[in-house]
Amino acid sequence: MCGIIGVLGRHQAAPIMVEALKRLEYRGYDSAGIATVDDGRLDRRRAVGKLANLADLLVTDPLPGFAGIGHTRWATHGAPTTSNAHPHRTGPVAVVHNGIVENFRALREELEADGAALESETDTETVAALAARHLAAGMTPVEAALATVDRLKGAFALAFLFDGHPDLMVVARQGSPLAVGHGDGEMFVGSDAIALAPLTDRITYLEEGDRAVVTRAGATFFDGSGREVRRAEQRIAASAVTDKGNYKHFMLKEIHEQPAVLADCLRAYADGGALRLPETLDFRGCRRVTIVACGTAYLAGLVAKHWIERMARIPVEVDVASEFRYREPPVPEGTTAIFVSQSGETADTLAALRYMKGKADRIVGVVNVATSTIARESDIVLPIHAGPEIAVASTKGFTCQLAVLALLALKAAFDLLGRDPAPDLATLDRLPGLMNEALGAEPGIESAAQELALASDALFLGRGAMSALALEGALKLKELSYIHAEGYASGELKHGPIALVDRDMPVIVVAPTDPLLEKTISNMQEVMAREGRVVLLTDAAGAKAAGQGPVRVLTMPEVPAILAPMIYAVPLQLLAYHTARLKGTDVDQPRNLAKSVTVE
Repeated sequence: MCGIIGVLGRHQAAPIMVEALKRLEYRGYDSAGIATVDDGRLDRRRAVGKLANLADLLVTDPLPGFAGIGHTRWATHGAPTTSNAHPHRTGPVAVVHNGIVENFRALREELEADGAALESETDTETVAALAARHLAAGMTPVEAALATVDRLKGAFALAFLFDGHPDLMVVARQGSPLAVGHGDGEMFVGSDAIALAPLTDRITYLEEGDRAVVTRAGATFFDGSGREVRRAEQRIAASAVTDKGNYKHFMLKEIHEQPAVLADCLRAYADGGALRLPETLDFRGCRRVTIVACGTAYLAGLVAKHWIERMARIPVEVDVASEFRYREPPVPEGTTAIFVSQSGETADTLAALRYMKGKADRIVGVVNVATSTIARESDIVLPIHAGPEIAVASTKGFTCQLAVLALLALKAAFDLLGRDPAPDLATLDRLPGLMNEALGAEPGIESAAQELALASDALFLGRGAMSALALEGALKLKELSYIHAEGYASGELKHGPIALVDRDMPVIVVAPTDPLLEKTISNMQEVMAREGRVVLLTDAAGAKAAGQGPVRVLTMPEVPAILAPMIYAVPLQLLAYHTARLKGTDVDQPRNLAKSVTVE
């Protein structure tokens, strides 16, 4: 959640920060603000709502200065108001913050008892007020910032800017990601590489507990105990493109990028009928796989469970990270733990990973950001090669996660059972082409969305691996269109959900031709007998078997079983997208949601 940018530059900082915040707006868009130091004087501008409101404000009320910090907010403490927007300022210090200060109430009471007058509802203002109190007591800016960080409990990324100090920024990271960018006589700070890529290709990631004192001459890093440390500088791709091109929305662009990025993903891990996974990824001796993730990544894990158990014949547990970390489950000997996260910074998933350290035989990170915290803390990292995904609702990230998890299933089957992966790899090579065919069904999907947009509720049904796709379809629809939607395994229909079915209830059934098709058709008949309106996603053979009952059939190409979850993700994504577009909701930035969930 929330995006941070900091600049100690050679040019006016405000326009640089606004452009960087545009690249970070997927992290939060409840409010935005910047603060700069100009001629030694600290000042700020803040606006509620999308970043465009801040940009408009800066036209009429410019903010000069070559040093600055900026923030785009996803609200945690306090409503999205100007007074709650970042940067927060108390006297000579301004602060931007991503995360949650868990002990802020105690700090606030302490500060108010000492005479502080706090104007916001946020936890962040206590950070600024505490630093200002340290300054008033005679500390230097660096001492005040570090002493403030020492008092904080929780998860946070912080950047401090000080009145009278145009060549100084102090930053800290605990739980939430933060990186320092190195330039030529200038320095930058950002929540992730997307924000910094156009400014520099030289990045140093703060490690857990790190603080850094940043000037235009460079950065000095300290660990959580205050000891000066060296942190490696990395080169990043400076070509992280985040424009929509000819598409109306990032989400539509990213849906249509799937054939290309899936080809890149498969090319990275398979070559000439052979798997090309890290040598250290060895399932021999593995007795159990645990997959931990959140949201759409969790649903990818449910598909992987189906694949691994069928192919490799070992038990697989899939858990929601926020439950797993607090349940503290026993970890049997011979466990391989797989953590799936698009950003690689998901707070609950990272905490679950740290719980498994020293318990699991190996920890595998399946991430889109190869330099993320989850990647750095995993024993083995498998990037999904999806490229930057800006829309909040994951599309190409989901299908690339599935592709990597399918390859993991093949590797497990080879290591444990000697199953030759070559035939399945040949099948996976067909994926990009079949994905293009699925995208060709978009006109019919858009037509179906016109009816779905009129509904207030919807059910999604599927069997086998398609039960996870039913959950994903329901999640996408509710995320984007705000239509209440539920996903169920088709066999669960009679155990409760069928009570919801009536003539106003659209029921989307995901049913490729497979051994379970006949049972799914029986479930459809039960829905139609109660006047439910069935929209069937299937192939030509499935459409023929279903007969005339569905109100609409969306026909997909015939696909092998291992490809079905990825191919059938496409119509579900497009159905949610076009329904949301017709309803006029914000497709790329749905209300109350943010892309990277770095707080609990």
